[in-house]
Amino acid sequence: MRHCVRADKSSTASMNGPAMLSFLSAAAPVASGEPPAYLQFLPLVAMAVIFYFLILRPQMRRQKQQAAKIAGIQKGDQVVTAGGLLGKVIRVDETTVELELGPNVRVRAVKSTIGDIVPPGGTAPAND
Repeated sequence: MRHCVRADKSSTASMNGPAMLSFLSAAAPVASGEPPAYLQFLPLVAMAVIFYFLILRPQMRRQKQQAAKIAGIQKGDQVVTAGGLLGKVIRVDETTVELELGPNVRVRAVKSTIGDIVPPGGTAPAND
């Protein structure tokens, strides 16, 4: 009996050894000259950086400039609203401005709808 038990243990050990080695070697990465996995993400990272510098950063800069313009609106400024109305600022509140569009024509507009402040002499003609 003892001899049979011993034979079973040795045959089981010898069967597990090569089977385990073949399993581990199949699971191990093969060094066949393939690039590392992180290089697959390099183009995505490069596109994200390009997207940030060419699109997001200039847009954030324009938003800051627009917010500074809106904060600096004063009585008497000529402004253009987002709807294209040109008017003179009569009164400035915290969130709104009162514009005079023509003689005896006054409207209230939300400050965030102001598109631009027109210089006193108007805009300079292009290429002249």
